[in-house]
Amino acid sequence: MSTDIKPETPKVEVAPVQVVDAEEVKASVINDIKQSFTLLERGATTFDSRFILKVFRDLPALRKRVNATILSKIVGESYPDSNESKNILLKFIGEDTPKDNHEMEIDFTSNPATPEAVVTITPTEILPEVDMFLHLLIQVWLLNRHEIEPLKAFNEFVVTKLKTYNRRSLDQLSAKIWFYYARAKELSGQLDEIRPVLLNALGTATIRHDTETQASLITLLLRNYVVSKNFNQAANLVSKTNFPESAGNALAARYLYYLGRINAIQLDYSSAHDKVIGAIRKAPQTKLASGFLQSANKLNIVIELLMGDIPERSIFSQRELERCLVPYFEITKAVRIGDITLFSETVEKHAEKLKQDGNYSLVLRLRQNVIKTGIRIMSLAYSRIPLKDICIRLHLDSEESAEYIVAKAIRDGVIEATIDHEKGFMQSKEVLDIYSTNEPQQTYHDRIEFCLGLHDDSVKSMRYPMSLNRFDLKQVEEVREREKELASEIQEGDFDEDDDDDFEL
Repeated sequence: MSTDIKPETPKVEVAPVQVVDAEEVKASVINDIKQSFTLLERGATTFDSRFILKVFRDLPALRKRVNATILSKIVGESYPDSNESKNILLKFIGEDTPKDNHEMEIDFTSNPATPEAVVTITPTEILPEVDMFLHLLIQVWLLNRHEIEPLKAFNEFVVTKLKTYNRRSLDQLSAKIWFYYARAKELSGQLDEIRPVLLNALGTATIRHDTETQASLITLLLRNYVVSKNFNQAANLVSKTNFPESAGNALAARYLYYLGRINAIQLDYSSAHDKVIGAIRKAPQTKLASGFLQSANKLNIVIELLMGDIPERSIFSQRELERCLVPYFEITKAVRIGDITLFSETVEKHAEKLKQDGNYSLVLRLRQNVIKTGIRIMSLAYSRIPLKDICIRLHLDSEESAEYIVAKAIRDGVIEATIDHEKGFMQSKEVLDIYSTNEPQQTYHDRIEFCLGLHDDSVKSMRYPMSLNRFDLKQVEEVREREKELASEIQEGDFDEDDDDDFEL
């Protein structure tokens, strides 16, 4: 007799679902905002920008958690009733003025004879840094809700109030506020209207030596010109302004990216390649910067192809870039094999995506590079090839076109060959050893120049505590005074043999 033994089903313990109280979440967000206020106050007191940078690092997570209720409560608790900004901010938030926010509250938790009171005191004034940070929070909140028209109206109020301040501790907040001001105008299609305002603000920031706002405004103007296809005006702006070297890496990366695109449009591919590579290296390597890195890598691939180089395959296999670089990978394959038909089909297939990326006009320039690549491949494969075969392989109109293109490739140094016009063929020269040319030397020179530039940038970005600097300077001054005294004693003849004990050999 056989018995069927059923396997026991394992018991699965279900973790209890944690119910998050809405009031606890609200209190947590309010507490985080107040901690940002504390950091802003310390930054304004000590003139140390690191505290303000800490606030900006926490801003991306904070902007997703704020809502109208939290903002209205913070505004009600931070501003005195006499401040004009209080009602204006509450109006844009869409909440009524909170009641009983500034009244004294006394909570008797023990014996009434000896009460332990919790007292809330009405604020008499608000710190300018906290004031502008609250304006920035509302800007971000309105942008997240896609309320563009209210955001535009609020931006006018924010910028007007920002002009009343002239504090160096507000420089980084000012740069952020101008960014969202320009973003709202761009989303509403008012690129032409905003240019005079940005240029005026750039002049003011330059006079005040406000480097952060200056760098932000330069990048905003360059973006304005690039988006509206005014590349000549963008080049004029670059030639007449000096981008601050002390600007943050994020602003420097954006500036280099726009500069690289402008140089590419103006056919300066070598300079454009250097600028885009610098933008990729300076960009923050976080998920928040993935969109910028994708755009920069797309532009870099096109520029490398225009320079006659083939991008490394590892660029297309990166996890964050693999899907978005599919059109550029197919274009690279067409350029590498020199197939003009495949190239035309690929460009037509991905035309919409290329136009969306803003690289369509640059990709169209690659047609000549595809032809040059095909000629280079044929010059390496055949020691002698008729112009008629070149015309057939490259799908050209006539032998005269093939002869012209081959002659231009020889003049540009793409191939080492000669043309026999009478017999109608191309004769390739013997391939020289690359180490007998100056190319290895130039490659090492470029690498050394990059390492030296990286070293200089690292030294410039180093920070030194102010107190230690002062202490070191004091010691240096004491040593110099001692040396002057010794020198005067030697000249006057007062230097005795007993003074030899002061020196250590």
